[in-house]
Amino acid sequence: MGHSNRASDTWQGNLIQPSLYRILDANLDRTREGLRILEDWCRFGLNHPQFTEEFKNMRQALAQWHRPEFRSARNTPEDPGTGLTHPQEAIRNDISSVLQANFCRVQEALRVLEEYGKVYDAAMGEGCKQMRYRIYTIESELVAHDRRQKLNNATLYLVTSPANNLFNVVESALEGGLQILQYRDKESEDTLRLQTGLKLKELCHRYGALFLMNDRVDLALAVGADGVHLGQQDVPISLARQILGPNAIIGRSTTSPDEMAKALEEGADYIGVGPVYETPTKPGKAAAGLEYVQYAAQHSSVPWFAIGSINADNLSDVMGAGARRVAVVRSIMQAEQPTLITQFMLAQLTRQARNQGITPMFASDSTNGLPVAPPAPPAPAVSQNHHHEG
Repeated sequence: MGHSNRASDTWQGNLIQPSLYRILDANLDRTREGLRILEDWCRFGLNHPQFTEEFKNMRQALAQWHRPEFRSARNTPEDPGTGLTHPQEAIRNDISSVLQANFCRVQEALRVLEEYGKVYDAAMGEGCKQMRYRIYTIESELVAHDRRQKLNNATLYLVTSPANNLFNVVESALEGGLQILQYRDKESEDTLRLQTGLKLKELCHRYGALFLMNDRVDLALAVGADGVHLGQQDVPISLARQILGPNAIIGRSTTSPDEMAKALEEGADYIGVGPVYETPTKPGKAAAGLEYVQYAAQHSSVPWFAIGSINADNLSDVMGAGARRVAVVRSIMQAEQPTLITQFMLAQLTRQARNQGITPMFASDSTNGLPVAPPAPPAPAVSQNHHHEG
């Protein structure tokens, strides 16, 4: 090839050349295969033309480096690695685990190509290095894209309250199509909140839902939450963003147009709008009323969730004021059948969106994050819960 630093330019290089070619060949295969898996999800799963094209261009760039002499050096029958496997390789619980595994595969293979490629051709090593850095960035951007897509599609948001059957209630709601969970616990010790947060995050991610921590940016970081929800007295959004990074979802409670304007100016990804009705969750806090819901419908530039004593009985009034998304506490946390209540409320919200000529915000499939139609409303008996919502 005429490259002065190629391994074949010396007699020592002639001895190691076949092994070098086999390493380059194997890792070029690994990288291109992994890129194709990532590309197909961006193309068919996300309908994201930019990432699709970028992965395709990477594959084509690597194909130019995949020399015939590399392929000729293959010796699959005598390769001791073909029989090696690990139990984790047979497990892919959801699309996220498929993507994560293949991002890791591509990054590792590119590092190998970078190092051994330097021996073959310095330009190959440098090219693979730059590609590896870009892959790290794309992985981060895809995480952010996925989270924001889920936020935009979400219509029902559950805020937890202390309960002995917390995990059962949450999983039942997730089975019903719940899209966002906020873990709120003002009383437990941090060690318990940390353990509970980790379990709830795992549950949410298993069902393709977002998991947020209430107030505590440090615990959100510790458990790897998708983000944090901040009250008016909590840290500035800019500080939370600095700690959690640019990909985190950060929400802020608001009770008035002035608070909404400030939250939007600070860069909130979504806002809570309420309390719509008086709620024991916020003792002494006057209700913001349906008027504030109407104001949010006209002025909020980010997703917003009406909150405050919303339940199956008054949901239609809140939607009539312009709400397309709601957050609830006790309607689900204290329901006898959390799955049915979740399905009922999701169906009501979806019907309202259709009546307004808006593309319905569907629930996420529990296994792959793809949009699916929500279930039909359950029988009227599910509205037996007359608790006011916090």
